[in-house]
Amino acid sequence: MTTRARVRAVLGPTNTGKTHLAIERMLGHASGMIGLPLRLLAREVYDRVVAAKGEALAALITGEEKIVPETARYFVCTVEAMPADRAVEFLAIDEIQVARDPDRGHVFTDRILNARGFGETMLLGSDTMRPMVRKLLDNPEIIQRERMSTLAYAGPKKITKLPKRSAVVAFSADEVYAIAELLRRHRGGAAVVMGALSPRTRNAQVALYQSGEVDFLVATDAIGMGLNMDVDHVAFASRRKFDGRTWRDLRPDEIAQIAGRAGRFTRDGNFGETGECEPFDEEIVERVEAHAFESIEAVQWRNDKLKFDTLPALMASLETPPDRNGLLRVRGADDELVLRRMMDEPDLLDRVRTKDDVRRLWEVCQLPDFRKLSKDEHVQLALRVASYVIKPGGRVPSQWVKAELEKLDRPDGDLDALQSRLAHIRTWTYAASRADWLEDAEDWRAKTREVEDKLSDSLHEALTQRFIDRRTSALLKGLKREDVLLAGISEEGEVTVEGHYVGRLEGLDFKADPRASSSLEGRAVRNAALRALRPEVSRRLAAIAEAKDESIALARDGRIRVDGAVVAQLARGAPVLKPRLDLIGGEHAPDTQRAAARERLELWLAQTVAHDLRPLVALENAWREGRLPADARGLAFRLIENAGALDRAHEDLAHIGDAGRVSLERHGVKIGRHTIFLPALVRPRAAHTLALLWHAAHPGGAHAVFLARPGALSAPLEETRTWGECAAAGYRGCGRYAVRLDLVEKLADAIESAAQPPEQQLARLIGRSLRDLPGVLAALGYQRIAAADEAPAQWRRSAPRRRRKQDAQPDNAFSALAELLPDSTPPRRSGSA
Repeated sequence: MTTRARVRAVLGPTNTGKTHLAIERMLGHASGMIGLPLRLLAREVYDRVVAAKGEALAALITGEEKIVPETARYFVCTVEAMPADRAVEFLAIDEIQVARDPDRGHVFTDRILNARGFGETMLLGSDTMRPMVRKLLDNPEIIQRERMSTLAYAGPKKITKLPKRSAVVAFSADEVYAIAELLRRHRGGAAVVMGALSPRTRNAQVALYQSGEVDFLVATDAIGMGLNMDVDHVAFASRRKFDGRTWRDLRPDEIAQIAGRAGRFTRDGNFGETGECEPFDEEIVERVEAHAFESIEAVQWRNDKLKFDTLPALMASLETPPDRNGLLRVRGADDELVLRRMMDEPDLLDRVRTKDDVRRLWEVCQLPDFRKLSKDEHVQLALRVASYVIKPGGRVPSQWVKAELEKLDRPDGDLDALQSRLAHIRTWTYAASRADWLEDAEDWRAKTREVEDKLSDSLHEALTQRFIDRRTSALLKGLKREDVLLAGISEEGEVTVEGHYVGRLEGLDFKADPRASSSLEGRAVRNAALRALRPEVSRRLAAIAEAKDESIALARDGRIRVDGAVVAQLARGAPVLKPRLDLIGGEHAPDTQRAAARERLELWLAQTVAHDLRPLVALENAWREGRLPADARGLAFRLIENAGALDRAHEDLAHIGDAGRVSLERHGVKIGRHTIFLPALVRPRAAHTLALLWHAAHPGGAHAVFLARPGALSAPLEETRTWGECAAAGYRGCGRYAVRLDLVEKLADAIESAAQPPEQQLARLIGRSLRDLPGVLAALGYQRIAAADEAPAQWRRSAPRRRRKQDAQPDNAFSALAELLPDSTPPRRSGSA
């Protein structure tokens, strides 16, 4: 690159048209080259040049991508990839203020000092570079460009209240994803732009935003470098960024660089804070609005006259200090770190013998660390590449490249996995761009590009699926015409609004798609859907009112189904023998239709109770009508109140005479050795109905309804269950197991028989193992008694003892009355069978 023409520096804030001016100037020359700070931006400018001049005249050169037709005359490059041996009439370098960056700045400084077009050279950047341009160049022409629109501070806003066409800026992938997810739930979604995205993914995401499919963009500070989009408001979700070395606050000029994306051409823009970002100081706001920042007084520099005679000579030339003010020798660069590590490898040093070997080794050291795993892993990768290429005709083995590409050629996985693979493939794309590193480099370049494109498309699709609700986005656009939103329902119950699936009608209840938001859009869509559902809900209510008994069922979850569809549930807290129902859904239907459907279902439920629980209903009727002897009425009442079963040990039966016992027996009551119960309620259908009614009548329990498998002799108790829960299902809790009530009595009869069966037979009687039997019997009050003469031990019941009834609770209304009564204990009456 020659130095014939005078250098022109075009300086100013964002939205001054600097890059556009440079492109137009370049295309006005016979040949040209422009160096850009980002691969993403280089691709965007390349597409513009192709559109203006055609593919044959346009070239794209980045670290990973080279499209260089033989007839190319206009070269679009990243600054690092600008070819020094290409003479062009026009040359431009964009965003020259990056020269202060600790990692990349020395490359920009080198281009400022040495890259020239023989007809015209143009440097583009912030006005903060004015002193440095004057210091570094002889007699430069400086052109000041003013912003075409006004940039104003708008203050903080909630993320969910941001105006449309907003870009939210964050500085970590996790934060970007969290904000995008929040916008998806509340505002239809957001496009995502990060520096780590490939140009293909980034362009696809930006297209979603530019087309208006979404109104929000969530990005890192990558948008601050010339990526032009129709943004009206920039919201900062954070003021701190990791600059590759440490977390620090943004400088005012960096805030302005990012905020300046708001407002394009003559359209004004504004900026502010959102989320947890601390408010900007008044001084910072004033400086951003006035574009007044401290000048850059020093830039990063590296000696451009490197010596490749030996490795120590190369290292010494890299450490050469600058000979002029304003230049700072770059320190801690990745390529120098890799070189120092390589110089500690004796086997590698033995192969470095010529200047070409030293130069080649230095080129390997400059392999970019796209993966960002760790310094050591990057060094190991560079060492392995060097071990192959530092020898005459040395090339990276195709087998290794093939194996690596096969591992990366997988478009599945989550966002992190896809981005990780994209970062890894960039390493091999870069290597494939070096014809002297790989065998068949051209073929590998095509293969790496194919894998990158595939991963890019998958990443774009994954971002879109996760962060954009296309249905919500489309429906939001119709909210101003909410009265004309078109809604419908399919035969399968799927509900659509404006052609987008929004939920399903299950029975009478509209189940909104869980992806639907709860904001204005969610309410509008629900209202539109409910209007469409009214005729169908009315039809279904009418069908319920006319439903046949065989089409109605009470399910295990306590809900009523008609023709398989859930339409009602047992009301909580209603009496067991007088249950009520609550319809599920259909709230917006006429009251008369709902009442008719409820009456039909409650009639069916009353008939079911009368049929399935006939003995308990008959006992209650007899008690209520006074058809039981006086001495049997108390026991009957307690049976009715306790799911038809009582623990005999808690009951005093001495006062019940023979007539009372006969009456109870005639009403289906069995007074067993352990339990007083109604054997007819143990049958599966009766137990199913009673258990569900009992569970609904006693809400607030921590567990689901207790129901054993139909026909089960016993069942394990996974949780602590009350007497009523077990009794309603036809079982009695016996330690860790619930045993069917009738089998408890058979077990007691067997034990009390003259010839007690062996334990294995006793265990088989209740469907438990021999190991489980002692726990069950102990819970029933039995003890194993050793027999004489080596005979088998026998189980015998302990002397029956009535358990003391629970004292009144302190907060019980009758506890106060108990304190007023004399302390007298009635004589205990012995129980009798």
